[in-house]
Amino acid sequence: MNKSVITNLIAAILVVSGYLLAQPIIFSVGLFALSGAVTNWLAVHMLFEKVPGLYGSGVIPTRFEEFKTGIANLMMKQFFTDENIDRFLSAESVESHINLQPVIEKIDLAPAFDALVTTVEQSSLGSMLAMFGGSEAITPLREPFIEKMKLSLVDISQSEDFINLVKSELERPDVLDDMRTKVNEIVTQRLDELTPELVKDIIQEMIREHLGWLVVWGGVFGGVIGLIAAMLNI
Repeated sequence: MNKSVITNLIAAILVVSGYLLAQPIIFSVGLFALSGAVTNWLAVHMLFEKVPGLYGSGVIPTRFEEFKTGIANLMMKQFFTDENIDRFLSAESVESHINLQPVIEKIDLAPAFDALVTTVEQSSLGSMLAMFGGSEAITPLREPFIEKMKLSLVDISQSEDFINLVKSELERPDVLDDMRTKVNEIVTQRLDELTPELVKDIIQEMIREHLGWLVVWGGVFGGVIGLIAAMLNI
């Protein structure tokens, strides 16, 4: 059982007990507690579900499009501001966030070696290379060449000159505008994948525990008010 069910059950038991035992104070406490708990439970239910005849119910599914627009505006106006982008593109930030080594490790540099061999064959050194067996003679150099090239590319990508070059390119106005446009497209695309039912489930999952306490406290405060009302009638 959740907190809402337990609260309503206790309040109902007090109502029945007070009525059967002819105890007006217990009856009043139970009745007010039940009304407070049920009212809050209904209010919580109306946030997520459309109740026929009750205007304003189902506000979350009904305002689904406004919810998506609000999320998109929050992302673009709070997280991707000029100040935040400039902070990200600071020299230290670029250096710490841009690590091209994993990318370089996955690059197939075999075509670069093949292009080098072709260049040598077509140069004045081609006839000399032919005397020593042609391109087959330098095939054993393929793997060492690729390994050395990757190490060199990693060193270049981590150099201060390279980082400054990347930073200067990223800070170009047209690049920043294009970056914002692409981010906006990604955010919009992801939000378009949301459905009213999914949004309702997400919000319910986040605040279910707190909404349950609304019902509990509705019952508690209702019971206190019922006790006061019963005492005043004595």
